Amino acid sequence: MIKVGYIGLGLMGKSIARNILKAGFPVIVHNRSREAVNELVREGAGEAFSPAELASRVDILFTNLPDSPDVEQVALGEEGIIEGAYEGLIFVDNSTIKPATARYIAEVLGKKGVRALDDPVSGGDIGARDGTLSIMIGGPEDAFLEVYPVFQAMGKSITLVGESGSGQIAKAANQIMVAAQMAAMGELLILAQKSGADPEKVIQAIQGGAARCWALDKKPMRLFAGERRPGFKAYMQAKDLNIVIETAREYGVPLPVTAITTQLFSSMLQQGMGELDNSAVIGVIENLANEKLKTYKP
Repeated sequence: MIKVGYIGLGLMGKSIARNILKAGFPVIVHNRSREAVNELVREGAGEAFSPAELASRVDILFTNLPDSPDVEQVALGEEGIIEGAYEGLIFVDNSTIKPATARYIAEVLGKKGVRALDDPVSGGDIGARDGTLSIMIGGPEDAFLEVYPVFQAMGKSITLVGESGSGQIAKAANQIMVAAQMAAMGELLILAQKSGADPEKVIQAIQGGAARCWALDKKPMRLFAGERRPGFKAYMQAKDLNIVIETAREYGVPLPVTAITTQLFSSMLQQGMGELDNSAVIGVIENLANEKLKTYKP
């Protein structure tokens, strides 16, 4: 049986690790906060006390961490994965980081015989809990095929996009669309309400046509209920957009719409809303329009 390690038991990581465990794989976990580790240990997981130790005990090692420097430190730093790595280990990163960083880590680990997959996911906390994530992968096909049974415990859409870094490029493209949907949804809800229409009825009307999307299917009822807790935290959305902008600059690709969306999320953080759901970017539109979305309990 494949032994799986998981580092980073945050809002999504803990649910992903739990689903891998439920699928019958032996799972060993590590996290800075011990509370999440203890929770999964009670459910049958093992525990490790450093990335290096964990790397030496498993066949496949996942990470799910906030940003590029965090992944690089855990993978290549002191007591990092590289210190416990061995030829044949597969490293899989669920984090959203810079494509260039993913390629660099893969290159360095590759010198020790480790195959690396950059494997960001999309679907938020709901997708992580339900095992319905969209998984986009970059790296060698042989490693992808070996990890595929584990991916099946995590998500429903599993795509090998291309060579190292391609998964992160796909995630950058994904975040362009997600952020645009959240901002557009905020604008249409406030426009509808301030113009005298019922926002809920407007959503019902447009969901049957070309505007239908995941954001309109999942988020409006939470907003109507006054629920703006994450989900997917706004400060992480802002971080991802900065990765998008930096990557676009590196390759000389103009992203005028995404530049504006990035500013909306930056403004959200400046207004103290960074810990809220990314759909709560509607708060920036509310402040600009001097119009608060009416709420009710469905």
